[in-house]
Amino acid sequence: MCKPIFSLFLTSVLYAGGSSCGGGAPEHGYVRPVKVATVHAVGYVDKDFAGMATADDATNLAFKIAGQVSSVDVAKGDYVARGALLAQLDPRDVQLQVDADRSLYEKASSQLSRMRRLLDHEAVSRQEYESAQTSYVQAKSAYENSKDLLVDTKLRAPFDGVVERTYVDTYERVQSGQTVVRLVNPVSSTVEFTMPERGMPFLSDTTTRFFVTFDSYPGRRFAARLDSYAKTSSDASGFPVSLRIDSADAERFGISPGMTCSVMMRTSENAASVVGVPLTAVYAPAEGGTYVWCITDDGRVERREVVTGGLFGRDMVMVESGLKAGEKVVTAGVYRLRDGEEVKILNQ
Repeated sequence: MCKPIFSLFLTSVLYAGGSSCGGGAPEHGYVRPVKVATVHAVGYVDKDFAGMATADDATNLAFKIAGQVSSVDVAKGDYVARGALLAQLDPRDVQLQVDADRSLYEKASSQLSRMRRLLDHEAVSRQEYESAQTSYVQAKSAYENSKDLLVDTKLRAPFDGVVERTYVDTYERVQSGQTVVRLVNPVSSTVEFTMPERGMPFLSDTTTRFFVTFDSYPGRRFAARLDSYAKTSSDASGFPVSLRIDSADAERFGISPGMTCSVMMRTSENAASVVGVPLTAVYAPAEGGTYVWCITDDGRVERREVVTGGLFGRDMVMVESGLKAGEKVVTAGVYRLRDGEEVKILNQ
């Protein structure tokens, strides 16, 4: 009594599997709906890269001489104008040196004047006068040098900027050249990104164009020009490329170091036979090969083998052979179609 029930169950399972399997034959009279795209010639190719604004002016500032820090006059985040005082060293030791050198200079100056008068009366030899003159020059040089050292006890901003970080505290003793303050220009017109090796030839092409879109201003695209790029990559992660946007635009929109952006590189495509299709139109079955489904004049699909090139834009792929501009290809459900199957275009 169980056999009829088992047979009925097995028949139901087989029927359900055949009707739901994507590889099964379509039902009689069923026209599969599809979405299509028109193949277009590729006049130019857009490639996107992740980038970031970097500082136009950024420097680590340090004292030229060693000494004890008497004050740090700025804090992290402070905006300072060019020439503003950032930090100071205790000037007492240098001041003592200045006073001593000034005394020697004044003495040498007086001695030279006296020797000049004596020489006029031929009371001293030319050699004695020249010796006094040499002493005077040496004393003057030492005095001017010590005065410069006194100026160097004050650290000043070389340009308008924002204090990114301070590295020392008051009363701390620092060495010559030790970083005290990092100063950064708050407005940035420089954008950097990493270029893979295969894209390097485009950098030397004068027809290549660059555009930058910052995440903070998604609706605004900035034209950029190539500033510089490295021709070597030590860590094999890519080649660093630097772009410049208009400084007036950077100031107007407040572009600052650290802002993330998308860099679009537009390159010309000279091969007339190269066309572009959406990436979703490419059909790569398990048995191998690369195909697309073309729409025929009688509303059916035809599997066409193609040779694809590189990706471009956000979801496009170049097709180097197998298609021509103006043809229509299926862009969705490509793995469920059969050669010669009738379809209905939804986005006609």
